[in-house]
Amino acid sequence: MESYSPIETNRPLFSIVIAVLNGAGTLNRCMESIIHQSNTQWELIVMDGGSIDGSVSVIRNYENNIAFWESKPDRSIYNAWNKALNYARGEWICFLGADDYFWNSDVLSDVEPHLKKAADAGIKVVYGQAAKVNRHGRVIKTVGKPWGKIRWLMRHGMPMIHAGVMHHRSLFDIHGQFDESFKIAGDYEFLLRELKNGQALFADGVRIVGHQVGGISTVQNLLMHLEVARARRRNRLPSFSYVWAVVFLRAFIRQLWRSIFPSL
Repeated sequence: MESYSPIETNRPLFSIVIAVLNGAGTLNRCMESIIHQSNTQWELIVMDGGSIDGSVSVIRNYENNIAFWESKPDRSIYNAWNKALNYARGEWICFLGADDYFWNSDVLSDVEPHLKKAADAGIKVVYGQAAKVNRHGRVIKTVGKPWGKIRWLMRHGMPMIHAGVMHHRSLFDIHGQFDESFKIAGDYEFLLRELKNGQALFADGVRIVGHQVGGISTVQNLLMHLEVARARRRNRLPSFSYVWAVVFLRAFIRQLWRSIFPSL
């Protein structure tokens, strides 16, 4: 369904994509964080995978703020994102889950000067800080460091939270869409196409999102690491590395410990 007015401006337009499946418990928070942005140069695209928990009712409550939405079964989150790209008009595209939300009402205003700097330098990926929060909204950890400090990690795994990363739309013209054969690490594989040799820009001082932990990447941690290895191989990098092996072994031991001592 569509309901939007064309935006005429010289300022960049943000396309914000939300993919949701049975996320009614947090979707309202996500929506509110978008519609109250002080920077109004955004459009919202919501791809619901056929929720049966009331998510569609939440979406309908914000229908006047949404450029496009649909509720249909999809094959994966990456399938939902790829479908959303057909409707995105923005110069910069940001992907959020129903458990994610913009940290404050000035996020888009604060990140805009960094996008101008990136565009002038030919940089197509901009990211800031992200706060990992629990289900009560309490900050567990804040992640996000300058590109010069984490660039080397990109070849071994995802060194940033993908929620809130700003993708210049030319990325999809150059590299195509997300590989839907991935279940968890498709965002990493897509960014690796650009960043294994390219540059990203860190929006220093901007905390872009709150990211509620406990999603699929946390629950299926081992699968994520195996997919990272496949993403490396797909991008003509060695499947395994010392850094990858250490991280995978740590995750395996943690998973084994939890299976033996589930109450700890």
